[in-house]
Parts: sequence; C-alpha cells; structure tokens
Amino acid sequence: MARFGDALTTGADLVNAAERAVLQALEQMDGPADLVCFFVSGADPDEVTLAGLRVMELSGDAVTLGCSATGVVGGGRGVEGQGAVSVWSARLPGVELTPFRLDTAVEDDQLAVVGMREPGPDDRAGILLTNPYEFPTQAFVRETTAALGGLPLVGGMADGMRGEDSVRLFSDGEVAANGAIGVLIGGEGVLGTVVSQGCRPVGPSMTITKAEGNLLLELAGVNAYEKLEELVAGLSDEDRALAEQGLHLGVAMDEYADRHEQGDFLIRSLVGADPDPGSLTIGEMVEVGQTVRFQVRDAGTADEDLARRLSEFGDEHAVGAGLLFSCNERGGGLFSRADHDVLAVRRILGAAPVAGFFAAGEIGPVSGVNHVHGFTACLLAFAP
Repeated sequence: MARFGDALTTGADLVNAAERAVLQALEQMDGPADLVCFFVSGADPDEVTLAGLRVMELSGDAVTLGCSATGVVGGGRGVEGQGAVSVWSARLPGVELTPFRLDTAVEDDQLAVVGMREPGPDDRAGILLTNPYEFPTQAFVRETTAALGGLPLVGGMADGMRGEDSVRLFSDGEVAANGAIGVLIGGEGVLGTVVSQGCRPVGPSMTITKAEGNLLLELAGVNAYEKLEELVAGLSDEDRALAEQGLHLGVAMDEYADRHEQGDFLIRSLVGADPDPGSLTIGEMVEVGQTVRFQVRDAGTADEDLARRLSEFGDEHAVGAGLLFSCNERGGGLFSRADHDVLAVRRILGAAPVAGFFAAGEIGPVSGVNHVHGFTACLLAFAP
C-alpha cells in the first residue's frame, strides 16, 4: 500500500497550481492522508496565502503544515524564483501528530517563547517552520535539546520573494505571518535525520582568545583580521578563489577531540571583516575558548558530503519518504541545477516521495543537539 505522495506544480495561477499539486499527491496514496506538508513560492503574498488556504481545504482531515519560500522541492525536481507549489502527503497509521504554534511574549523584561508542547514518551521528532525576521529561531532552537529531552527538530526558516512582509506560515486551516509552527510526531514512522553541511576546512584549527558577541577579535592570541589575511595568503590558487567567493567559519562541536576535520564543525557565515579594529563579524555569537577553523565550499565538496551521509544512513535504514530542507544557496547558485539535493536523496536512499523547500536557514540535529544551520541539506526520513 502506498503511504506517501508528493507533487510539484508551477504556474502563474498559484491557486490552480495548489489544487493540482495537492490532488496529485493525495491520489498517489491508498487512503486518506494523516499529514500534509506543503510549500508555496510566488511573487504576490496574497496569492501565496490563497494557495496555502486551498491546499489546506483539499487536505481533508489531515494535519496540515506549510510555509512560503523562494523555491520549493518535490516530484523529483526543484524550482526557484517562480510560482510553484510542492505538496507532500503521508499516511501514518499508529503515529500521533501534535501540532503547535509558537509566539513570543515579554516575561520579566525578557522575551519568552510560548506555545511549545511538551513531548510525549512516544514522540520521535518534531518539524519546525519559523519566520526568521521576527522569531528568535537561533536562541529557541539552541535551548530545545535540553528543554525537549533530546527530541530532534528538523525544518527551516521560511521566506518569501518580497522578503519580510511576504512570509506566510500555514497550520491546520490558519495563516500566520509571524511566530513559528510545527508538529510533534510520535510512533515508529520516523527513522531519523541526515544533516549535510557541505563545507571543507582550510588552514589550521585555532582557539578563540578574544571575542565580543558575534565579533571575533583574536585567534590564537593574534589579531583575527591578520590571521585571516595570513590564512588566505597561504591557500592554493583554487582555495583562494573559493575563499574570495565566500569564506565561512566552522565552530568545533567537540572541543576535546584530538583533531577537527570535515564534518566536525558547525558552519557559520563570515559576514564582515574590519581591518581597523582587526575584527571579523560572524553570523552567530562566538565565545572565548571555542575551537574554530575557516571553511570553503564548492559544488564538489557539497555533493560528496551529502552522498556520504546519505549512504551511511541508507546502510542502516530502509527509507520510504522524506522531507528535505535545503539552504537557498544550495540550488542553482551552487550546483548546475536546483534539483541536486532531492535527486541525491531519491537516488541514494531509493525514497521517491521527497518534498521540501529552499530555506533561509535549516534546522537539524548534529551529534544529538539541535542547531540552526546555513548552507546545509537537512532530511527527515520516514519508514516505508
């Protein structure tokens, strides 16, 4: 019996595209869906809203979850920068689905996140979609591993073609422009997660010896800007060209490891460099004592890392379907085509119904700890 379906449709009429996508996904299944996840890309936020409402209307009694995006994945392909709707449907017998909606509130002069459900003993994973422009995604996800008893979260930051004002979140018939939404999944249907960061280290590992917030001031006792110049000067021509296109910083996940190689880091953006104070601006807070290593990325490295991690997962699990959250810079901007990641998942894991979207930041666990990532592909895999 078919337990999953997926479809991706395009067109200037987003509502019509939504109807076609959800009906195609549902027709692939033997029976009604329990969970429908969908993702809508379009230039007009009002049309995106109407398309999302139409998907939810046609999904019957299924739990529905979705968001706006600048590109979507489904039906074995990826589409960026145009009107498109991707729908993923699942029959999950014996699985408990618990939707939630998160908002922020001021408590004791601090911003608190309210609305999170406490996981039950059978919950295996949670899907989380957020509005990154006003919801504290980084801070919230950082605390979830401890607060949720180690429950893995997978998902992404929504976006829209018009930026902040075009973000939409969809959950069980309702539309929101702020906060976060998600669903807890309990039972044996969830297999696990795959997170591929797709960067490789260059230069040596170094310890942060001075930092303020997200400003990196010293590495190994030396001005951070000077260390960066020294590193770039010592790179090969190939790596120097990659560094000029965009250099990243890897923060070691295990400070006590003897060596820190590819895959041992959380990748963070290097968003600025100022020679006057000698500082580097990082896309997240950094702390004195952390071990870091500069990183470059290219299509070959990203392809190899994803293939290796999928193969390792496939050696242990038979996968029936998956939800895929890829960075919005992993599509045609990195590879020659927007469907690289979804095709890799289908080819290596043999999972046909795979859908998702190109996110402004991806959510997934590494070494048992939930993180917000950049430049990654995060997969939530389901049993056949």
